[in-house]
Amino acid sequence: MNFSKLFKIVAFIGVLGFITFSCKEEKSKSKVTPVTIKFKKEGELSLLKAETDSVIATLDIEIADNEYETQTGLMYRKHMQASHGMLFIFPDSDYRNFYMRNTEIPLDIIYIDKDKVIASISKNAKPFDETGLPSAAPAQYVLEVNAGLTTTWDLQPGDKIQFTKL
Repeated sequence: MNFSKLFKIVAFIGVLGFITFSCKEEKSKSKVTPVTIKFKKEGELSLLKAETDSVIATLDIEIADNEYETQTGLMYRKHMQASHGMLFIFPDSDYRNFYMRNTEIPLDIIYIDKDKVIASISKNAKPFDETGLPSAAPAQYVLEVNAGLTTTWDLQPGDKIQFTKL
């Protein structure tokens, strides 16, 4: 083998090694770190029995009241405490339709009219299910809580909410 061929082979191996090393470096630099979304208390909400106005439950709530927050909701959350919920506040009263895209925890979805009276409840919405869960009547507010809580509380259409923003 002549010197010219040997030089070309060694040069080729060196370039190949450099490219391989460089690619490994780039992969390690572009590692994706998952972000954990944490609960941020933005208000307090009480659920009240219709006939007596007695308190059924009190929750710390996050509030979704802009386009981004109402579209994202509880997506990408791994869990939610039983004493927490998310209240969606819309600018008007209308029929609402929620679904569970990218939502990892089962939820009860409570539709509430403009007078803060519960209009309807979708119980046990399944994680990741994109089937629409429509309100039975126009709603201006929607409250999401862990699945099963509305049964535990014996929450019914006609019961009420009251809330305060922090």
